[in-house]
Amino acid sequence: MVKLKKSAAEMVAQARARIQEVETKDLIAMMEDPDVVIVDIRDPRERDRGYIPGSFHAPRGMVEFWVDPDSPYFKPVFGEAKKFVFHCASGWRSALTVATLQDMGFDAAHLREGFSTWQAQGGPVARPDQQD
Repeated sequence: MVKLKKSAAEMVAQARARIQEVETKDLIAMMEDPDVVIVDIRDPRERDRGYIPGSFHAPRGMVEFWVDPDSPYFKPVFGEAKKFVFHCASGWRSALTVATLQDMGFDAAHLREGFSTWQAQGGPVARPDQQD
């Protein structure tokens, strides 16, 4: 078995110690704020099972390229002067993503518990077969 220098859990803990985390109830309250962009970094199959209405889908593997204005893959939404809150299912992938974006100089936060607590705490959920 390979001995890692650092576990995934350690990496997530280190990321969380230096990034802004948003609680589920607080993001629910910010949903209607036009200056907030919720970014879903989950796999398309996860998103197919339900997503936060109005969220922007940016698969984790493309986020750094979509945020970088010098990249041929840059998405204009990331050039807007808004508050960006990234989320995944449980908060691990989004914590690592936001830490990386912070290292790039991009200001963002993440949903601490991810989508896993969203619906249970009263957050609306849309499905691909519905209109946002």
